[in-house]
Amino acid sequence: MLNEQTISILNSLKLFGMARGLSERLDNPGHGELSHADFVGLLVQDEKTYRDNKRLARLLSKAKLRQPAALEDIDYAHARGLSKQVMLELANTQWIDAHRNVLVTGPTGIGKSFIACALGNSAARAGYTVLYTRAPRLFETLQQARGDGSHLKVLDRLSKVQLLIVDDFLLTPLAEWERRDLLEIVEGRYDAGATVIGSQCPISDWHPAIGDPTLADAICDRLLHNAYRLTLKGDSIRRNREPRKTLDVSTEKGGEEAIANSDHHKLN
Repeated sequence: MLNEQTISILNSLKLFGMARGLSERLDNPGHGELSHADFVGLLVQDEKTYRDNKRLARLLSKAKLRQPAALEDIDYAHARGLSKQVMLELANTQWIDAHRNVLVTGPTGIGKSFIACALGNSAARAGYTVLYTRAPRLFETLQQARGDGSHLKVLDRLSKVQLLIVDDFLLTPLAEWERRDLLEIVEGRYDAGATVIGSQCPISDWHPAIGDPTLADAICDRLLHNAYRLTLKGDSIRRNREPRKTLDVSTEKGGEEAIANSDHHKLN
């Protein structure tokens, strides 16, 4: 009865990790040999683990990452010019504290979004606030915010997130208001937050693609200064991983032969 009351009190104090840990450890006969200090120490660790997991779940939920990517799952065997040494350097997240940017460019299907999301996942696990967005959706959100009067609040929120990931950057030339909003974003984040940019457009083409030379100078200066540049190339990883297409069966006899051949390839 006393143990049940203790668990109830722990829950009422919102010490849910300790409450669950106490319940589980009381059912484990091996813990009866622990000293009071050791037992309490384990309960405190249970609470810390519970809170760390809750915070991580909250950070990942707010990050809205496009895919569940991890740095450990990056494929270095595919020839695309991705340096493992650079990725190991980015894995320690010191670049986030230093407010450095990471610019990932390359053709479609080469893995830009996966790398960006993997960096976001790593940052969230290290306790940083992260937000992933595609550039078209970002500008759409800012346009809507301008209409409902929350434009400044959205810009302020974008400036405060510790790691902002903007994917599909410069898929199309920017409109005048998009250029100005982009400048506000990069200016607000300069020396205040880290940014990851994913783009099919080569960095050498960013200036003309942005448009207005004066605004382009200011935007590129803030994005490119002291940034990591991951320039990927080669064949699409996505295309290489596509499943074999179903064979076209035109006749009953031909269909049987095609199916037999297809099964033979699968077994081999």
